[in-house]
Amino acid sequence: MFSRWLALAALTLASGVALAHGPTRQKVIERITIDAPADAVWARIKDFDALAKWHPAVAESPADKGNAEGSVRTLKLKGGGELVESLERYNAEGKSYSYRAKDGGALPVSNYTSTISVSGDGGTSVVEWRGAFYRGFPNNDPPPDQNDEAAVKAVTGVYQAGLANLKKLVEKQ
Repeated sequence: MFSRWLALAALTLASGVALAHGPTRQKVIERITIDAPADAVWARIKDFDALAKWHPAVAESPADKGNAEGSVRTLKLKGGGELVESLERYNAEGKSYSYRAKDGGALPVSNYTSTISVSGDGGTSVVEWRGAFYRGFPNNDPPPDQNDEAAVKAVTGVYQAGLANLKKLVEKQ
């Protein structure tokens, strides 16, 4: 009797696990080396509201409280669309800040968190932009434009375009 109950319990547990499958947290990390001191690179990106000044896809990026934690910036994209992000952590000394967007807005993501940081040695810097997020469609069987692959591709594209333009802008100074 006990072995039947154990088998039934195992079967029930296994089927519950199969039904519970949903989206998994995705991660993107992009880095670029820039031929400029870390202080010069940080000066270009340090302000939470400065994204429009160096990212080619962003038309406007005002932040309501500047670099204060809790500041909210609204990104308006040049091709249309919007994204609202809040500053979670700002570390001027460590040359990094982290922010969050609960709703992906123009991106096919949800629960998006990101950190951008600058490190350097002499006249060379490395900028790292990392993010973690879920796909835009929270249930099983997402449409192709809101699945894991679409989310990773979109965030990777945002990071690569921004970092490439940042490198161009800083190195031509």
